[in-house]
Amino acid sequence: MDERDVRILKAIADLGTDSPERLHEETDIPISTIHYRLNNLREDGVIENDLNDIDLDAVGLGVTVIVEVLAEYSGTYDDVAEKFGNIEGVTQVYLTMGETDFIVIAHLTDSDMVERLISDFEALEEVERTNSTFVISTLKDSQRALEAYELDTLLEELVEE
Repeated sequence: MDERDVRILKAIADLGTDSPERLHEETDIPISTIHYRLNNLREDGVIENDLNDIDLDAVGLGVTVIVEVLAEYSGTYDDVAEKFGNIEGVTQVYLTMGETDFIVIAHLTDSDMVERLISDFEALEEVERTNSTFVISTLKDSQRALEAYELDTLLEELVEE
């Protein structure tokens, strides 16, 4: 990636859109160049999709639960993670190091769904124990990691010389 690619990616993260016109306004990179670069970034797998963000509270999925899972398994961690990811309401599964084997995040409607979620975990033979934490208030939740960086830092760290 070069400086223009990084500038475009940062603008996408900041603006929440890949509209060439909006990206041009933010970066001063010509619109034709932005089209070309976006296509290349998609072909290279850097830009994975064109999803729109959804306000989970607005659609009724305002209860976020973080579940620490201690597991005992003989197969691969990918197989176990897939089982966790198939539980309804689970949106993220992370393999971790330390006392906890996996961190799982679920977005649910109410305490009844939380109870069902925990029951679904307990039904899996690989699960030894879970520790669930209710999120009281989401203070920061960005699916756009580049948003958390200053442009200068991204240019310094990501531009290939």
